[in-house]
Amino acid sequence: MANHLSALKRARQTETRTERNRAARSRVRTALRRVREALASGNRTTAAEAYSAAVSALDKNVKTGVLHQNTASRYKSRLAARLNTLAAK
Repeated sequence: MANHLSALKRARQTETRTERNRAARSRVRTALRRVREALASGNRTTAAEAYSAAVSALDKNVKTGVLHQNTASRYKSRLAARLNTLAAK
């Protein structure tokens, strides 16, 4: 356990940040799952709305530093490709 005041403060900050990051990551995973479920159901409008929400969640997490930009771009690209194949049918 930390002994100095500054180390105690850093420990508190780390706990707060970890909790916030965990919640943010969970929101992104939920958004991605909703997109995948909408794609699996074959409903284009629902999938497009879910994709838009997922992109927003991904971008917010990139902005706050929870996710790396390339990771978010990879997710968005793969989901967009699946959405486009659904739209082509």
